[in-house]
Amino acid sequence: MSLIPDSYLTIAKPAEGLYKDKGSKFISWAYPVKDLEEIKSQLTALKEAHPKARHICYAYRLGFTPEEARSNDDGEPSGSAGKPILNTILSQNLHYVLVAVVRYFGGTLLGVPGLIQAYKEGAVDALEQAEIYEKEPMKIRSIQFTYAQMNEVMKICKKHPITIVNQVIDNLCTYELKYASRHAAEIDASLDNL
Repeated sequence: MSLIPDSYLTIAKPAEGLYKDKGSKFISWAYPVKDLEEIKSQLTALKEAHPKARHICYAYRLGFTPEEARSNDDGEPSGSAGKPILNTILSQNLHYVLVAVVRYFGGTLLGVPGLIQAYKEGAVDALEQAEIYEKEPMKIRSIQFTYAQMNEVMKICKKHPITIVNQVIDNLCTYELKYASRHAAEIDASLDNL
């Protein structure tokens, strides 16, 4: 049984939020991400842009299993920063999202309950600014076939919801095809029978 749903919620583009409490500023960002490399790149950029920030706490959710969601308190008391951010992502049922909250200390300690509230509110504000939409998982497959098989391939492409992403037409043709994962079994079977 596949864990990949027919569709899922994510965000269209980066969004920024803000929460202030007792002089501390919690600047938050939500990013659409596709993998761990992109997450690392976003976090590195935030650290470079905010060298005087006391903490940069974050959480992300990539796929559809609990193992693909993580959080980091970045030196705040355990569970007081990353977990509230992650819970905000989970409560909105978002996938392939990174939310990071940059804290500038205002001189007054907030205590663990205050930190939990601040990081949660920062994450909520960033996600409220974000454009949330439903996305359908896609599969990309490359196929090779002879020029004589072109008609058969085109019949399959017209019969199913397939997008030809790239094509090289010669004696031996190569097509890069893109289609919804929910149609993959049927389309793959058709293509395998060429």
